[in-house]
Amino acid sequence: MKKITLLFLLLLALTQVSCVSKKKYYYLQGDYNMGNAAANYEPIIQKDDRISIVVMTYQRELSEPFNLSVGGNGNVGGGNIMNNPNAGYLVDSEGTIDFPTLGKLSVAGYTIEQLRLMLTDKLKAYLVDPIINIRILNFKVTVLGAVLNPGVKTFSTNRVTILDVIAESGDVTPFGRRQEVLIIRDYQGVKSFNTIDLTKADLVNSPFFYMDQNDVVYVRERKAKIDATALPNLPIIVSSISFLTTMILLLTR
Repeated sequence: MKKITLLFLLLLALTQVSCVSKKKYYYLQGDYNMGNAAANYEPIIQKDDRISIVVMTYQRELSEPFNLSVGGNGNVGGGNIMNNPNAGYLVDSEGTIDFPTLGKLSVAGYTIEQLRLMLTDKLKAYLVDPIINIRILNFKVTVLGAVLNPGVKTFSTNRVTILDVIAESGDVTPFGRRQEVLIIRDYQGVKSFNTIDLTKADLVNSPFFYMDQNDVVYVRERKAKIDATALPNLPIIVSSISFLTTMILLLTR
C-alpha cells in the first residue's frame, strides 16, 4: 500500500511538471492590463528611410508642384509606389530630404504625424487646407534564430507588432526561447539591446511590442533541445510509466 501511495504521488508530481512546462509555449499569458502607451505608437523617421509624401488639395494643379511626380526626377509620389525602389524621398546621411519648392528639410527624428504638421504649417503660404499623406516605404525587420522562416521581412504598413513579425516568420520553433527574444534597435546610429517575453500578457504595453523599421529580432535557442522535444509528449510518457508500474505491481504480488 505504501509503494502504491508513493507511486501515485510521483505520477501526480510528474503531471504537474508537465502542465507547468507547457506554459513555455503559450503566448500572452496572465492578466491583460491594457495601457495607452502602444495605442498612439508611430515609427520615427531615420536616416536611410525612404518616405512617400503626397500633397493634395481641392485643386490638383495647385498641389502638383509639391509632389515628386512633377519634380522631373522620375520618382513617383503616388500610385503603385511599393513596387518602385526609387519612389519617395530618401532621407540622407544628414537626416534631410530635398522637398520641392521648400528645399532642404530636416526630417530625421520626426514621427509621421509631426512631419505632417510641420509640412502643413510650411505649405500654408502656398496652399489652402492641404491634405498630406506620409508613409515609410522601406519598412523591414530582420528575424534570426529559432523561427521556421528566418530572414528579412518587409511590410506595407508602418504599424507592425512583434507578433506580426513572428507570424511572418512561421512562428517560433519548439527549440526557441519565447521568454528571451532579443530585439536590437538602431536609433540615429545608437544601438540598444532589449529582451522581451512573448509569454507575458503585459508585452502589449512594452515599447518593443511595436517594431521600428530596421529592427533585428533574434529568438534564442534552448541549450538542451531534448527539453523542448520531450515536454509536449510528457503526458504520454507519464501514462506509459503509470501503465508499466501497475503491471509490475500486479505481477510481483
